Amino acid sequence: MTDEFHYSDEILADDLADAPQVWRVLVVDDDPDVHASTRFALSGLRVVERPLELLHAHSAAEALVVLERERDIAVMLLDVVMEQEDAGLRLVDKVRAMPGLQNLRIILRTGQPGYAPEAETIARYDINDYKTKSELTRAKLFASLTAAVRSYEQLQRIEGGRRGLAQILDASHQLVSQEGLEAFAAGVITQLASFMGTQPDGVVCARKDEQETGSGAGYEIVAAAGRYSALMRCRPEALTGDPVVSLLRQCLDERRNVRTAHGISLHFPANGASFAAYVDTGRRVPEVDEQLLQMFCSHIALCGRNVKLMSRLSELAFRDQLVGLPNRVSFLQEVERRLDAGEEGLTVALVDIDHFGALNDLLGHRYGDMLLQDVARRLSAMAAGMGAVARVAGDVFGLAGSDALLGAERIAALFAQPFEIEGGEQRISASIGLVRAERGGDAASLLKDAYIALKRAKSEGMGRCAYFSPEVGVETRERTRLLHGLRDAFQHERLFLAYQPQVDLASGRVLGFEALLRWRNDDGTFVPPDRFIPLAEQSGLIVPIGQWVLRSALHVLAVLDREGFPGLRAAVNVSVVQFREPQFVESVDRALADTGMSADRLELEVTESVCVLGQESVAVQLGALTRRGIQVAIDDFGTGFSSLSYLDRLGADRLKIDRSFVQSLEQECGGARIAEMMIALARRLGMRSIAEGIETEAQRQRLAELGCDEGQGYLFGRPMALDDFKAWLKAWQPGIA
Repeated sequence: MTDEFHYSDEILADDLADAPQVWRVLVVDDDPDVHASTRFALSGLRVVERPLELLHAHSAAEALVVLERERDIAVMLLDVVMEQEDAGLRLVDKVRAMPGLQNLRIILRTGQPGYAPEAETIARYDINDYKTKSELTRAKLFASLTAAVRSYEQLQRIEGGRRGLAQILDASHQLVSQEGLEAFAAGVITQLASFMGTQPDGVVCARKDEQETGSGAGYEIVAAAGRYSALMRCRPEALTGDPVVSLLRQCLDERRNVRTAHGISLHFPANGASFAAYVDTGRRVPEVDEQLLQMFCSHIALCGRNVKLMSRLSELAFRDQLVGLPNRVSFLQEVERRLDAGEEGLTVALVDIDHFGALNDLLGHRYGDMLLQDVARRLSAMAAGMGAVARVAGDVFGLAGSDALLGAERIAALFAQPFEIEGGEQRISASIGLVRAERGGDAASLLKDAYIALKRAKSEGMGRCAYFSPEVGVETRERTRLLHGLRDAFQHERLFLAYQPQVDLASGRVLGFEALLRWRNDDGTFVPPDRFIPLAEQSGLIVPIGQWVLRSALHVLAVLDREGFPGLRAAVNVSVVQFREPQFVESVDRALADTGMSADRLELEVTESVCVLGQESVAVQLGALTRRGIQVAIDDFGTGFSSLSYLDRLGADRLKIDRSFVQSLEQECGGARIAEMMIALARRLGMRSIAEGIETEAQRQRLAELGCDEGQGYLFGRPMALDDFKAWLKAWQPGIA
């Protein structure tokens, strides 16, 4: 072999066994001579103050076995070419994927210079160094190993420090209890040990405040590790013969760090209680390290002071600081306590200031805060000594007490007189929801029922009150049950689309279909759209459902194109909630792009309720859609918020005539005249008209005579599943209904 090594006596195995600490190096090479040469080259060397322990593997597969079995390997000397030409490089990838080996430093060695370009190899693989075997003389091998070991040592310390910091941060949430203090102290031990490069083998001792003990300074060991774990929960004054305990007491009494030949006891200054930590380093700590440790102690002392803050944080957790009342959590606890005590006639009331948000915006938050404080004072005065008062939400107050104390009239009377704020009078009203407790109930259920009653009161107008009743609860819970069922149906694909044809009234030609959402239960029954669509809108679930409907309808167009029914359009309903989404137009663009449909094949039906968003924002959204070639239809015109001005400005393509007006066509009444006017209006505005709900030939003929362009309804076809719709398309002949 051509490698140049300088040899000296090899370290004996017994010497290594006696060494307190070693750096473990794994040699991986398929050449036995390289292993022997490496042993001789490294014999007698100490790297970063420690001897070396060599492990050996003669193939990549054998190296993996060693790495899975052994731990604390600092460096791997790895041959590139072994059982395969790139076996070493493949082994690097496998090693980096193994847990716990990210810090292992790897030095690649090859006896074939130039086989793997150095820069390219280092850039591609996570290695520490790359050398040819001819380069690795004893001196150069020592230099490479020293750099790798130092890198490994730093990574190990960083990892240990990260674990200690994580433990300290986790303990900061638990410092109210003794367990939290112990976890904090244990984290200090781990962090110190990582800084000192030793095992977490130490003790943390806390001295309690003299005023708390009542008889001079008291000591208590709150955390211990390693061979000192037996000291846990012992009183240090009872361990007078233990040198470690003596060091800790000296450190605490003299308020300074104390160094010994084998470790250091560190002082953490704090207000009212001092902490001390002893770490067994096995050597005297240099003064430079002690200065760094002192900086660490000052930082940790700040964390330790959080113990005193926990009582304050506990108060903040249960009391509202603005109005000085208990908060929602505390209120629930108080109601639960009264229930457990079996308080007779217990009533829970919620008081909501009407239009507080608008008042806050108009007069400012400072004014709103003072109003809340005044309301809190009146409610507290009313319930003084007999009831509980809390602020359970922004402008909602909770009361708990007897039914006589919390009568609706009595609470409402508190708001009869104006509130004096900043020298002026402010009159307000409040909505009140009440619920009477029953045996077997719980606080959370009572508060939930009170909110149901409050919602009922607010729906009846300002300054109203309402009691919870089983009927109100059943209605609300049924809506909640239905909403949960809708979410489940959407997730488990029990929602589907039905397709109702739209035809040209003059020629009978099929123009397209309207995609209608349906919900079928597992038992085959259907939930009517007028029950679940409003729930979907109120909950926001209509947004993902609407996106699914849009994509499904466009996908069906592609299917129909392939099966011989080209050129049809899809009409899809769009909720006002979807229209409110900032990215709505972009979501339509993505759906068209993903399905490969042109924009003119899509019609979006919007109700005139979109105008509650404001004409400007609506016009901008619709303009963006129509510029893309997407058609827009106005649905339900004339049944709600009707405005000719907005209809002219929106620039829609089609005006849809509601079925209620179509049904009245065969009668001489106002509905028939409205349908006639809408058809004429659409023509005047350059829009096409489409009538829905056409059920008789007489209705179709009348609409055609009035100039209506398109129609849909049972006369032509009911909403159908896709297969039925395709069969209908094959059978349909213009003029046959």
